Amino acid sequence: MAALQFPCTIFTTQNRMDDYSAKDMRCGDLTEAQLKTHYHLVDVSTRANPYTLTKITPFNQPQSMFYGSRGEGEKITRQQCAAILFDEFRLLSRLFSVYGPYNHLIEKMIGHMQNGNGKPFRNISLDRALKDHILNDRTENSTMTKIKNALIENIDWVNKHYPEKDKDELRKAILSGKLPKFDRFQDNFNGMGITVHDTWATHITLKSLHISNDSYRAVVHYNVQDHFGLDVDDISKFKFNQFRFFRIWFVLQRYNQFGFKPFMTNMEATVEIIGGRNESKN
Repeated sequence: MAALQFPCTIFTTQNRMDDYSAKDMRCGDLTEAQLKTHYHLVDVSTRANPYTLTKITPFNQPQSMFYGSRGEGEKITRQQCAAILFDEFRLLSRLFSVYGPYNHLIEKMIGHMQNGNGKPFRNISLDRALKDHILNDRTENSTMTKIKNALIENIDWVNKHYPEKDKDELRKAILSGKLPKFDRFQDNFNGMGITVHDTWATHITLKSLHISNDSYRAVVHYNVQDHFGLDVDDISKFKFNQFRFFRIWFVLQRYNQFGFKPFMTNMEATVEIIGGRNESKN
């Protein structure tokens, strides 16, 4: 009976890696009229009007009947307007990244959108966040738990290998669980919900499997990709549209006078799984 050879890709999502045709990867494709009419993006920024290219200034005189309201000020260039919007974008991001080791990531990613021209983004903190998520997921739907159970059930303990014919059992096990995503309650505040949240594509590879007596040690690699971009479905939802943060993001990305490019967010993690033949399933 043939043994599985390593490294072996045991799971891939239907969504492809590096899919630049995805809806949230579009940019610079909408007019002022479309943004205002279809997506109600009239009040975008408190600092600059992206449509008239003018600064928005408060009426600062307390004796004025218009005190506290906003008026349009000096004309600015498109580049100056974009810079003002990006500064406000960064400031508003702090609402979603209040604490934790990843709260600096969103400002880095906004800066990458402003200056990176669509190049993929990597950061060691993203890799660490992914690894922490995988290792600390104690739920029954954890992919680590699913892989562990599938290994225990399908290893040929007599011949000390994993049969190639049972490779699909690993894929089915992962499919029955939940892939690592940053949609937990804490991700609303720790910076990961706003930078990644859901993910687009995941590849899981069994890099090695060592079997001795009644125990095994497996090394598993996760390669995960997300898109830092918004599609029209996102901005059409009240939960996004209500926040100025997302209105500015959408206009910077999709308005045909700006067209700042979204980008691929790449992260990876390698974890070790140790188990035994007589372990009970979790």
